[in-house]
Amino acid sequence: MVGVGVVSICLRYHHEAMPAIHVRDVPDDVLDALKRRAKRHERSLQKELRHLLSTIAREEPPGKPLPPIELKLSSASPTTSWRREEIYGDHGR
Repeated sequence: MVGVGVVSICLRYHHEAMPAIHVRDVPDDVLDALKRRAKRHERSLQKELRHLLSTIAREEPPGKPLPPIELKLSSASPTTSWRREEIYGDHGR
């Protein structure tokens, strides 16, 4: 069974200090992988996490609105009136 490390999420502000993030319920295998990654990059776990969060935040697309949706009408037959009988037929009524 995989254990769970504790890293909880909460923002804390201290006098002239940066806010802190605390994350809870991180699976042990994820925490171990993050520690290995930090070691490979010769950083502390905290510094590695700051680097990852900064990288992810920079990749976030700008908050531009989505382009408007263009609707196009297509017709199966130019002579149809789109009456129920033409679509479903009258049999079964």
